[in-house]
Amino acid sequence: VVVSEPLPVVAPDAAIQIQFTSGTTGLPKGALLTHRAMVTNAAYLADRAGVDQDVWVTPMPLFHTAGSGLCVLGCAARLSTVVLPWLFDPKLMLTTIEAERATVTSGVPTMLVAMLEALEAEPRDLSSLQVAISGGAPVPPDLHERVEARFGCPLVSLFGQTELSPSLCATGPDDSTRDRATTSGRPLPQVEVRIIDPSTRMIVAVGAEGEVQARGYQVMAGYIGQPEATARTIASDGWLSTGDVGRLDSRGYLQITGRLSDMIIRGGENLYPAEIEAALMRHPAVVEVAVFGLPDDRWGEIPVAAMRLRPDGIPPTADELKAHCRGHLAPHKTPVVWYLVEAMPLTPSGKVQKYSLHDRALRGTLARITT
Repeated sequence: VVVSEPLPVVAPDAAIQIQFTSGTTGLPKGALLTHRAMVTNAAYLADRAGVDQDVWVTPMPLFHTAGSGLCVLGCAARLSTVVLPWLFDPKLMLTTIEAERATVTSGVPTMLVAMLEALEAEPRDLSSLQVAISGGAPVPPDLHERVEARFGCPLVSLFGQTELSPSLCATGPDDSTRDRATTSGRPLPQVEVRIIDPSTRMIVAVGAEGEVQARGYQVMAGYIGQPEATARTIASDGWLSTGDVGRLDSRGYLQITGRLSDMIIRGGENLYPAEIEAALMRHPAVVEVAVFGLPDDRWGEIPVAAMRLRPDGIPPTADELKAHCRGHLAPHKTPVVWYLVEAMPLTPSGKVQKYSLHDRALRGTLARITT
């Protein structure tokens, strides 16, 4: 390509795009992101994942930061080839990985589940893969184990959000199997991370649970046309409140345990769906699960679970599901009501819309699993 005109000079902190959030808990908001944030974050994530002159097959949509930022800019920063299937289809993904001899692939957990199901139906040669990357939602340890076993490569996980351009922490291929499966890794370079008590706004002790906050180059400039929402999210000293709950260990590894907006308060006890979902994913009949709260006259809220089950198995009863949970969870964390769905309601970027399930449950349009 011959450029006849000189390229414009772009300031590092100039706006690069208005990126709308995923809308998993409500209406999306437009986050204003900068050149420095997007390019630098993509390069750091590529370094953490070990991407260097690789072939990366990714289904992540280009209308969001995972596709337009991490994948495209990450490949550009590390002279890698990016291969973009025209839509996400698990068979197409596997065919493309095999045909292109891809060394890197990526996808949110719902995509990984679909690819595993397609592999069971029709095995493929994925021996070229050196690393797989996931984010957007926590990867349950059982799913993490299955992906690594079937893909034949390490699965690294990242944690972040649109407002952080988008990555904050990530594991790497050289991390231990346990750290890859149970944590979101360490913060990327040049970013500060802290855990605060949501009530007192004070920093908690190492290993204690609280809200995850971040400060650094990749924090958004703000929400377009929403100064009040911006002020609630970014403090005057630059700290951004993610709304996610987690803990940092003494090595700096972050474990995400839930979202403040997803928290279920049952009889004064705080429950986070991520822990319950991870336990249910260990049941052999469960393919996907989403746990959320419903109002209850006695307890205030109760945890309930919506699940997609394996089509070729015997559906478990409610009693069987309760017994399974009791082997992994305290009694008050066990879901009270069980729902069956044929497909999870998803955002365009592949994340589960729990508020949609919540509304359907209240309307009585979700099928219940009985004893």
